Amino acid sequence: MRKITIIGAGQAGLQLGIGLVDAGYDVTLVSDRTGGQIRDGRIMSSQCMFGTALGHERALNLDLWGETCPPIEGLSFAVPDGSGGRAINWASRLDATARSVDQRVKMPAWLAEFERRGGKVELREAGVDDLEDYARDSDLVLVAAGKGAISGLFERDAQRSPYAVPQRALALTYVTGMAARPEYSAVSFNLIPGVGEYFTFPALTTTGPCDIMVFEGVPGGPMDCWSDATTPERHLERSLQILADHLPWEAERCQDVRLTDPQGTLAGRFPPTVRKPVGQLPSGALVLGVADVVVLNDPITGQGSNNAAKCAASYLASILEHGDRPFDQVFMQETFERYWDYAQYVTTWTNALLAPPPEHVLRLLGAAGAGPRIAHRFANGFDDPRDFFHWFMDPADAEAYLASVGA
Repeated sequence: MRKITIIGAGQAGLQLGIGLVDAGYDVTLVSDRTGGQIRDGRIMSSQCMFGTALGHERALNLDLWGETCPPIEGLSFAVPDGSGGRAINWASRLDATARSVDQRVKMPAWLAEFERRGGKVELREAGVDDLEDYARDSDLVLVAAGKGAISGLFERDAQRSPYAVPQRALALTYVTGMAARPEYSAVSFNLIPGVGEYFTFPALTTTGPCDIMVFEGVPGGPMDCWSDATTPERHLERSLQILADHLPWEAERCQDVRLTDPQGTLAGRFPPTVRKPVGQLPSGALVLGVADVVVLNDPITGQGSNNAAKCAASYLASILEHGDRPFDQVFMQETFERYWDYAQYVTTWTNALLAPPPEHVLRLLGAAGAGPRIAHRFANGFDDPRDFFHWFMDPADAEAYLASVGA
């Protein structure tokens, strides 16, 4: 039986580990926290997962919240007009329902499920020396999380990483009491030119159903304002002030909100980065990076957990197809490139949205208000962003598409 060690108990590490255990591999998963510590800790992400990513979970019988997690049925888009109204305002349904389950709910349950199916969990904040031990004792070591020296094992890929510094000041606020959208639930996405982006959607957290508020502030602008929001109460106050100042229709929905729990806030920033996937330990042993460790995108497009699920599914297929052959550097590089064949489109699209929107994108977004087909295609592109490269990313393709739909 081939032995595999996975560092990290997040979306990718646990999903991949459970898939490998189900396939008969001897899998050890290394986590720096127990399930209880994760459940009682601070929120980690916003994790809105679309249909394809959720399908990868269902394929492993890991959809444990289908009946309790609020559905996300569509996507809406708005741009303020500067006078309290909306210059652009449209919505469209998703073909497949999306969902967001707080990782503090999901990961403890998946840890227990991993062990129930036969996986082994080691509690340890793994360092480079620990990776050396695991590499000697395992056929393959996968790094799906890591700080400090471990993260330094994976060199930044300058050709695939156009940004060297953070492009947004990020903040999350988990709340209850938000008024529901009319018609159907949705990711409500708002673009404030020159200021940043705000989106919100329903979710399931440790205290039950909630809504997640996601703020993306242009550095140095009015939404880059979290450094002195040092308590949960001040963080919520700052969140509501941003809405009152820039998005009155979203502020109206939030008149009665309160925090889900004292750990329901988060703020920070990071540069979007692609790293080379193969890390070399001092001994010469090789380890393979997974998901965010090697492809870390800004949350502006909500792709983080989706990428993690798709990376785990891609790596699982590569490992199973590899059979009994050695997990050498060629295998590791090819495994990553197979995933990158998909992830490159997500990364390019996400990085493009961090820049001011070009004229053809503004035309498409405006046309979606009067063209349901355009709105529908835009909304469902979040499930598979590769579609954007046929009509959205290139000005000539955009013009041809608008002409084809009579816009």
